[in-house]
Amino acid sequence: MVEAPVTARRIWSLVLPAVGVLAAEPLYVLWDTAVVGRLGAEALAGLAVGALVLNQAGSQFVFLSYGTTGRAARKHGAGDREGVVAEGVQATWIAAVLGVLFAVVGLLVADPLAAALAGSPQIADEAAAWLRVALWGAPLILVQMAGNGWMRGLQDIRRPLWFVVVGFSLSAALTATLTLGLFGAPRMGLVGSAVANLVGQAVSAALFVAALVRERPSWRPQWPVIRAQLALAREFLLRSIAFQACFVSAGAVAARFGAASLAGHQILLSLWTFAALVLDAVAIAAQSLVGSALGAGRADEAKALAWRLTRWSAGLGAGGAVLLICGHSFVPRLFTTDRAVLASLAVPWWLFVGLTVLGGVVFAQDGVLMGSGDVRFLRRVTMAGALCGFLPLVWASLFFGWGLAGVWTGLAVFVALRMLAGLWRVRSGSWAVTGSFGAPRVGDPVT
Repeated sequence: MVEAPVTARRIWSLVLPAVGVLAAEPLYVLWDTAVVGRLGAEALAGLAVGALVLNQAGSQFVFLSYGTTGRAARKHGAGDREGVVAEGVQATWIAAVLGVLFAVVGLLVADPLAAALAGSPQIADEAAAWLRVALWGAPLILVQMAGNGWMRGLQDIRRPLWFVVVGFSLSAALTATLTLGLFGAPRMGLVGSAVANLVGQAVSAALFVAALVRERPSWRPQWPVIRAQLALAREFLLRSIAFQACFVSAGAVAARFGAASLAGHQILLSLWTFAALVLDAVAIAAQSLVGSALGAGRADEAKALAWRLTRWSAGLGAGGAVLLICGHSFVPRLFTTDRAVLASLAVPWWLFVGLTVLGGVVFAQDGVLMGSGDVRFLRRVTMAGALCGFLPLVWASLFFGWGLAGVWTGLAVFVALRMLAGLWRVRSGSWAVTGSFGAPRVGDPVT
């Protein structure tokens, strides 16, 4: 059977729901922050400390969504729906085990960890109380990530969108009710936020598990699949560590130039995170479509998709850059009116504008190579870019007094190095190995 070509409508049908899934959590976090903010500064600081700990579950175990998508997409392309569902089952087992371990270890160290991160005993107490409830959501968060992974592989993005929206909507309603004691509910304070978070996560996780159950799969652990997924986990974890080392260093150096520089850095970082969220939706479409084409044995289609999606993503990035250029005089003032903070953005703002274009290319390439299973190459490029570009320039900025401009130059070099390496890799075609399991490694011959 000859497959119909991938149309623009089909691509948008993957991109737009993916934006919704990616945007749901940041929007909920904003709402949660606004509600908790009514309790006072100590409660809000406690939420910040607690969320910093819980967010590690999502950032360190990202392979459950991105790694599973690539493997599932290949099997979808090969017409093996049973294999796709099996990937989802095994990823869900891994998610449950790792999530419980994360929660248990987190509970054991919640008090000393909160004390180490908080600035006062009162904030530490608030954070620890929040964590004792919210940490039980770790396995639920990971199960959702696994569910997103196998369903994206099936190119089914709409159901995950509804699952996530239902969970976060419930959490949002409960946050206001339980935190502030509305409608006759007990006023639980910050702990109410944790309970609301947990209930919403439980509902979303249950919906993802129910989707698996409807497929009538075997729930028996398949150790070869689990080992293959954990091999991807190692690559993603090392890549995540490189990212964290970069951004923690950037924040630390920005702080040493004073409050104005740190505030300016936070503004730019928030905007960059939002831009990355939008561009990541194209990367998700690339994972699904490229993996499916390779699983079906259509390497030429996968290569054509790689360049087509790269152009799309670059175009989105360029459009964002135009908006930032037009809004350079007033967008920063939406965040602050402090003259010192605005002055600190004078040069970094234009670096950020350029980054949106480069980021469009890089995110698409990441999606293509993740969809092909070429994660080892991505890990090596990320670590090399961090060690040769970002980190040296960030710390040189501190030594030579380059300020925030030096910090964001480091980020620009980091992204540029990844872009050049990605363009070379995509152009080489060595990633386009067909089959339901293919996952090329750096230096492997093309077969």
